[in-house]
Amino acid sequence: MRMHLSTAAAGLLLLAGVGAAAAQDVVIDPQQETVIKEYVKKQPLASVKVPGVELNVGSTLPDSVELHEVPNVKYRYVVVDNRTVVVDPGTRKIVKVIQ
Repeated sequence: MRMHLSTAAAGLLLLAGVGAAAAQDVVIDPQQETVIKEYVKKQPLASVKVPGVELNVGSTLPDSVELHEVPNVKYRYVVVDNRTVVVDPGTRKIVKVIQ
């Protein structure tokens, strides 16, 4: 009986860890993504280069990169290597690469 409880407890802890990691992923709902895409089309920016930073979700952009506001959206954006990058302004982490 103890072995079954220990196995079940270990399984629950494993699932809790996976859930916590998934909870850290940022999901931009489709409506917000549409708002961002439409705004970016209306407010085009010149593309910038950011040496040493890979354009992946979770990568952090340096303070030297200017982030631009999208009205009524908590995220900011910048165009890097001709790709629109959505960034969390608090952490400067990339949450989505659109183009």
